[in-house]
Amino acid sequence: MNPMGIFGGTFDPIHYAHLRTAFELQQALRLKEIRFLPAGNPPHRDRPFADAKLRLKMVELATAGQPGFVVDDREVRKEGPSYSVETLGELRHEYPDRSLCLIVGMDAFLSLPKWYQWRELLQLAHLVVAHRPGWRAPGMGPLGELLVDRGTGRIGDLHEQRAGCIYIHAVTQLEISSTEVRQSIAMGRDPRFLMPDPVRKLILEANCYSKTRTT
Repeated sequence: MNPMGIFGGTFDPIHYAHLRTAFELQQALRLKEIRFLPAGNPPHRDRPFADAKLRLKMVELATAGQPGFVVDDREVRKEGPSYSVETLGELRHEYPDRSLCLIVGMDAFLSLPKWYQWRELLQLAHLVVAHRPGWRAPGMGPLGELLVDRGTGRIGDLHEQRAGCIYIHAVTQLEISSTEVRQSIAMGRDPRFLMPDPVRKLILEANCYSKTRTT
């Protein structure tokens, strides 16, 4: 069903850990397309430091030239909070016959019960959970029960069904966090080699993570 990977986040800023995770999942799950969706107004966290249009530009620069990487600006254009279930609903309406694979990290998966209408997510898409080697998935509680009911170790399920499965995949863990990148830049350090150079250049020109913005 020509599965589409959906990779959302604030990307404040985007860096190589984001890109490597997306690339490894694209390869491992045989995804022709991974769609990056920068959040405009994320409801579950503080307001991003860089504005939405600047973060969108960072993602466009970071993904340029990589086959199958697509940037979707719908959450940036939207007024009000960006809820994943609403975005997935829009994509499901636009692509009724395609498999949709929402990519989340293990930390986001563990907080899933706090998400808005979280039980409806699997009616709209598969969940692909990217985690570092050695982490263990929950075995009890609502998420443990969900994994028993919906978990799969078969990539084919993501291609043959439109939604409803949870697939957990270990990815190379690059120890880079957007928070630490922002703090480093605020201290006057150069973020070279933490992100593609066009993104680095844009950040330094925009001065969006200056010390006054991170305190």
